[in-house]
Amino acid sequence: MNRDRLYEICLAQPEAVEEHPFGPDLTVFKVAQKVFVIATAHGDLTMNVKCDPEVAETLRGTYDSVRAMSVWPKHWNWVDIRAGEVADTELEHWVEDSYDLVVDKLPKVHKLRLQGEVGGIDLGSTA
Repeated sequence: MNRDRLYEICLAQPEAVEEHPFGPDLTVFKVAQKVFVIATAHGDLTMNVKCDPEVAETLRGTYDSVRAMSVWPKHWNWVDIRAGEVADTELEHWVEDSYDLVVDKLPKVHKLRLQGEVGGIDLGSTA
C-alpha cells in the first residue's frame, strides 16, 4: 500500500479529517476530534491504529511489522507498511476497525449521526 491509498482510505470514513498537530512529518486522521490513525507524512510509510486489546496482541504475535505503540501500548499498534508483510486489504480493514472503535466511544448523538441514524431513522435510505 502506498501513502496516497492509505490517506484515501482514512478520508473515506464518514466525517474524517486530516490534520498535522505534531508538525509536517505526521498526519493525524480524526473523527469528531478523536484520533483513529496516525501516519508518517514523508519517508518510510508507517501508521498507528487503534485495536481491541486482544486483537492488538494477536496481530503483534502474527506480524513482525506490527508492534505496540510506545505511548498507548494496550490499544494502539504501530505498523511498518513499507515492509510489505501485511496485505493491503488487511491494512484497510485495520483502518476501518480503528475508526469504528473510536466512533463507538463517542457521545450517543455523534455516534448515531456517524452511523447514519438519528432517533431510530435511517438517514442513509432515500425511501
